[in-house]
Amino acid sequence: MIGQEDPQGTGNIECSRKMIFIPILEEGVYRFDCDGDSRKEAFPSISFLDPKARDSLLDVSMHKVPDYVPFCQCHNGQQVVTIELPDGSSLYGTGEVSGSLERTGKRVFTWNTDAWGYGVGTTSLYQSHPWVLAILPNGEAYGVLADTTRRCEVDMRKDSVIKFSAPSVYPVITFGPFTSPAAVLTSLSHAIGNVFMPPKWSLGYHQCRWSYATDTRVREVAKCFREKRLPCDVIWMDIDYMHGFRCFTFDPERFSDPQSLENHLHTEGFKAIWMIDPGIKKEEGYFVYDSGCLNDVWVLQADGKPYVGEVWPGQCVFPDFTQAKTRLWWSKLISDFVSNGVDGIWNDMNEPAVFKTVTKTMPESNIHRGDEELGGCQKHPHYHNVYGMLMARSTYEGMLLASPERRPFVLTRAGYIGSQRYAATWTGDNLSTWEHLHMSITMALNLGLSGQPFSGPDIGGFAGNATPRLFARWMGIGTMLPFSRGHSESGTMDKEPWVFGPECEQVCQLALQRRYRFLPHLYTLFYLAHTKGELVAAPLFFADSKDPNLRNVEDAFLLGPLLVSASTASEKGSDSKEHVLPKGIWRRFDFDDSHPDLPSLYLQGGSIVPVGPSIQHVGEADPSDTLTLVVALDEQGKAEGILFEDENDGYGYQQGQFLLTYYEAELSSSTVSVKVSRTEGLWKRPKRELHIQLLLGEGAKIEAWGHDGEKVKFEIPPVAEVVKLVAESQQQHRITIAQAKRPPDEQELHAAKGAELSRTPVDLKSGEWHLKVIPWIGGRMISMAHIPSGTQWLHSRVEIDGYEEYSGAEYRSSGCSEPYIVIKRDLQQAEEQESLALEGDIGGGLVLQREFCIPKSRPKVLRIESNIIARSVGAGSGGFSRLVCLRVHPTFTLVHPTEVCVKFTSVDGTDYEVYPEMGEKILESNARPNGKWMLVDKCQGVALVNRFDLNEVSKCLIYWGPGTCNLELWSEERPVSKDTPLPIYHEYEVIEFQSA
Repeated sequence: MIGQEDPQGTGNIECSRKMIFIPILEEGVYRFDCDGDSRKEAFPSISFLDPKARDSLLDVSMHKVPDYVPFCQCHNGQQVVTIELPDGSSLYGTGEVSGSLERTGKRVFTWNTDAWGYGVGTTSLYQSHPWVLAILPNGEAYGVLADTTRRCEVDMRKDSVIKFSAPSVYPVITFGPFTSPAAVLTSLSHAIGNVFMPPKWSLGYHQCRWSYATDTRVREVAKCFREKRLPCDVIWMDIDYMHGFRCFTFDPERFSDPQSLENHLHTEGFKAIWMIDPGIKKEEGYFVYDSGCLNDVWVLQADGKPYVGEVWPGQCVFPDFTQAKTRLWWSKLISDFVSNGVDGIWNDMNEPAVFKTVTKTMPESNIHRGDEELGGCQKHPHYHNVYGMLMARSTYEGMLLASPERRPFVLTRAGYIGSQRYAATWTGDNLSTWEHLHMSITMALNLGLSGQPFSGPDIGGFAGNATPRLFARWMGIGTMLPFSRGHSESGTMDKEPWVFGPECEQVCQLALQRRYRFLPHLYTLFYLAHTKGELVAAPLFFADSKDPNLRNVEDAFLLGPLLVSASTASEKGSDSKEHVLPKGIWRRFDFDDSHPDLPSLYLQGGSIVPVGPSIQHVGEADPSDTLTLVVALDEQGKAEGILFEDENDGYGYQQGQFLLTYYEAELSSSTVSVKVSRTEGLWKRPKRELHIQLLLGEGAKIEAWGHDGEKVKFEIPPVAEVVKLVAESQQQHRITIAQAKRPPDEQELHAAKGAELSRTPVDLKSGEWHLKVIPWIGGRMISMAHIPSGTQWLHSRVEIDGYEEYSGAEYRSSGCSEPYIVIKRDLQQAEEQESLALEGDIGGGLVLQREFCIPKSRPKVLRIESNIIARSVGAGSGGFSRLVCLRVHPTFTLVHPTEVCVKFTSVDGTDYEVYPEMGEKILESNARPNGKWMLVDKCQGVALVNRFDLNEVSKCLIYWGPGTCNLELWSEERPVSKDTPLPIYHEYEVIEFQSA
């Protein structure tokens, strides 16, 4: 027992003790609680498909003692659970998380957050999955679920140790160890349910933008896709289709006849998906608001009145989806809305996001009058993380109510573990950068490893402008991920595939055609995910969990036996990267579409993958009426694969109206035979030709033809001829790659070396810091990550916020938006410091110089030295400039807005703690911090200390924004000359902080 003093001074001694357990669900699954009372006090499960299964004891005789027993401890009102695994274990999962695939060494907080432009170190995104998958050193796998809806810290910073911390008591559910990670994920699916069975059209390509402002523009986009022969199945309508952002309405001028638009799109082979947010405009006479008031469905304030917060329509109320009556009311609204011909619904802003609040969500004092089976009446923190999931559930049920014969398609931004039962998701408001392209893969994979297999990124990046090469590369990767949608933010350039020039358009066409050829395989994978809990996209270590070399591969993934290996580096195409392959036979192949900006494809030996024709949309008939099977034999000369077919929609498959075909191939002597080994389902096999492509290696293949359902036999050529075919294919592949026309990348558009450097994001990584600086707009630092603590103190968009500086007292005066040039860059070599110096012309003969430096002698410190310098002030002014003020304006990101404060001792010796609810504070004269102040995150136990010279700082300002805090330093206001620059030198350091 490990004793610890009670920090709250209650006199209790809190001890770490082994948790008690019972076997539940199936063999190898256990529920752990701190003690018997905790088991009784635990809230009902919202993650489990059947909440009773979490509470039901199985026959104890069927179970052995668990291999790993967690320890629990109560500390500062938190239940802390620790699980120690063997040294060398690798940790994954934790749901929607940015950064690396492996989560070992990381820490996340489950608190659904509107996280626009998140970075590698952002610790809370849009969804919450308090779940960790561990791969043990021997290749076995083990899963752990902290079954709590509350804000939960998942701490994996200590090697092979998982620690959960959350308020109130909660059970921990463990799965395994089992022989493979796939077995753990299957067992997890028995608890939290499988992904909904999607309509096949939803596996096609989706095109979206915020916003296609009119129905005319929507028709134009659809027409262009068809004219250019670019496959696409879905066009999306963002929030601007509404009348004044009122949900369930259509703008009377821009979208005057939605039914006519839907009919037109359907005629052209498109589906249409429309956005619905939770914020309902508070406006008498608006039918949704009036109906909600009549039915008493709103989330309440602590005083019992409906909570009102600002979102897109202005003042809004919010449905309380924790109540069955609210979910039914919402479902009926959805059902009526679908009668306009709506094919799918997009739930956005459902964290829930609220504008003009520091927390970016509703107050924690708000009341949800939840059903007893969900946890009863509780304050907002209890239901915050499941709000989006319950909204998605209500939307799903509404679509089903409208059309019981059709499968609903819902996309949700916010979610909780288990939300895959109702909706697909995407990785949120990403950025048009190579870094975010790389994270597209790892984020989709970790969502899959956490029970949500239906996800993908905004292809091309939501915010910012992609280069042609970046967009092409993103399309190549994004079209191979489970959910494939292009989307972009208002104010950015258009991002349809044809916008970036002919070279990019060609790559996009190849990528889209490739996805559509793989639709039979993808649809089969989704059927297996829906019925058996298998993954659609899996990390490479699923091929061999014992191989440690596969555990950190982030630029490749598996679609069943199909391996997709991509390059996420701008300077390297897939042709020049080193492809990491699991042990065994892996045959490279393509559809004669190889290109440096498309991923390379490999098929595992022993596998058969079905592929279809090149079509423009899912409903388009196959003119050739042919099924192609791509075959790669294993060492024993055998292969097998499956194909699922049904009506592509509806629920007939549940009554046996489908055909599941098991194919097998076998080499005997020099003869290969391919046949149907068995089938499931009541469907009769379509009459069609069967096209066999047997892979020989390096893209070489031999082909055979027959009829599906009949045995097809063909001969393999002699070894010498096979060697010749492989060599010829390899040579042809080299020629194809060499002749490929590459989309240009941005850096190639600048001739001067200095200009090129200034248009390239600059990474500074040294000591304890990892920074990213954008020279070309304001010399702005857009990312400021502290490596040891895993904290991201600053993350912003390219053109605003982040760390910026002004040359006047006015907000966003000169200095924050001008182009800067890089005047010095010192890399950390031979133990020297790393630094970056920039300079921007702010007019009137003045320049603003800034140097970021991580000193060799003080690696914990980030030093920033800034000066306004007179470079060419006219003699007529006496050599002095206009009045200027150097205003340092960093916008820090608040991961836990309700757990932060600014702490300092003033010049006159007064101790201050400034909280968000205290509003803006201007500190002058003796009220200024005495050369040091700190931004404290009590939840994470760290503080960002900012030190400065009082002689250079005349005023300090604290401003709290939505999820942000500005800690500003102001110089005096005066003219400058060549001999009298205006400086502010200051520094940052992260320290541990423990509340008293």
